[in-house]
Amino acid sequence: MKTINRAVRTPGGLSIRLDVRAFTVVLLLLAAALVASVVLIGTGDFPIPAADVLRTLVGDGNAGQEFIVNELRLPRVLVGLLVGASLGLGGALFQSISRNPLGSPDVLGLGQGAAAGALLVIVLFSGSANEVAVGALVGGLVTGLAIYVLAWKRGVHGYRLVLVGIGVSAIVTAVNGYLLTKSDLVDAARAVVWMTGSLDGRDWAQVWPLLGLCAVLVPLVLVNARGLRMMEMGDDVSYALGVRVERVRLLLMVAAVLLTASATAAAGPVSFVALTAPQLARRLTRSPGPNLLPSLCMGAALLVTADWASQRAFGAEQLPVGVVTGVLGGVYLLWLLVTERRAGRI
Repeated sequence: MKTINRAVRTPGGLSIRLDVRAFTVVLLLLAAALVASVVLIGTGDFPIPAADVLRTLVGDGNAGQEFIVNELRLPRVLVGLLVGASLGLGGALFQSISRNPLGSPDVLGLGQGAAAGALLVIVLFSGSANEVAVGALVGGLVTGLAIYVLAWKRGVHGYRLVLVGIGVSAIVTAVNGYLLTKSDLVDAARAVVWMTGSLDGRDWAQVWPLLGLCAVLVPLVLVNARGLRMMEMGDDVSYALGVRVERVRLLLMVAAVLLTASATAAAGPVSFVALTAPQLARRLTRSPGPNLLPSLCMGAALLVTADWASQRAFGAEQLPVGVVTGVLGGVYLLWLLVTERRAGRI
């Protein structure tokens, strides 16, 4: 499929460039995510055919199916879609800002920072699930702020951001290990389960805050997509084109940190979705630029598909989705490093 750009004129006379291939990829990824979601809802100890799942979702199922679908499985799937979308979009933002395929929250240490916040709440205060989520959100924000401040030197630039992030990640990982050694057996076991990254037991209490945050941040990010695209050509060119570079960069970094931290607060540190989703989306669209919408849709599709695979292969309670994404993402990271080395970029 060739990349075709078309100008679409709105009723108000505004001309919008449409990348037909990218638009098609977005539609296909949305369809894949929805199909995987329906199949995932029907998967479990009490399997439900896809046709019955659809009937139940529109209010035409029996009482048992409505309880299983609407109360037990639908919230878990929605959390998976929202977490995957948040990680995919956050990863695309960081990779575009740093102009580096390794500039993802996994490498920069944001997931570890959110985990540190959650561990502090678990180990020191034996906090509830909601308190752990708040701790993870605060930990992610503090880590993102620390990376930005340490990487600042007349602006924030690509490799400096990545290198500072790797250093902060190493420090926070050591802090997390120390917290685990100082916790009692019950809190340590609870913390390790949370740090694996899982969708087990997720309910509507996790859906609504994440949905509200995405409803605010996703439009905000898309409105600034043009400035982000200009910034990939360099700061000097962006300034010449009228982009307020540092203002846009700071705004989008805050949005990316919030997306990543909120996703971690909802499901734990699910590994490598933020790294792989933007790269896979870019390879499918073959389009320059940040590919924000394709990355968002790819992240959602990846996470629900990985959760379905973990349930089908090992059972719903035996393998958290974070293990699956970690294995697949680790293989992808090795391939990416080899590719970058052969291209002479690292």
